[in-house]
Amino acid sequence: MLVNYKNGKDVLPPRLLKELQRYIQGELLYIPKSEKSRALWGELSGTRTSIAKRNQEIYYMHHKGHSISDLAKTYYLSDESIRKILSKMRASYREAAATASE
Repeated sequence: MLVNYKNGKDVLPPRLLKELQRYIQGELLYIPKSEKSRALWGELSGTRTSIAKRNQEIYYMHHKGHSISDLAKTYYLSDESIRKILSKMRASYREAAATASE
């Protein structure tokens, strides 16, 4: 794994550098991104979007009469996973309908 680090002397104001040196000197320090700038799981890779699309397809197919067992085989998931997806999708649609009627 390649570690890409910056020298604090090059990126920090001198006053902040001196303050940090009171706590840590000559060691690597990881500074995480702020919570606001962090992406949610799967957002950058598109995985989150593809799973949401798959779940909508599962909900639609079940609504059209496909059994849980058939959907599990089609999507290579367990029956329990299909049930959880359907339950979450129902709750999501109910919540959207309640919000729209307000």
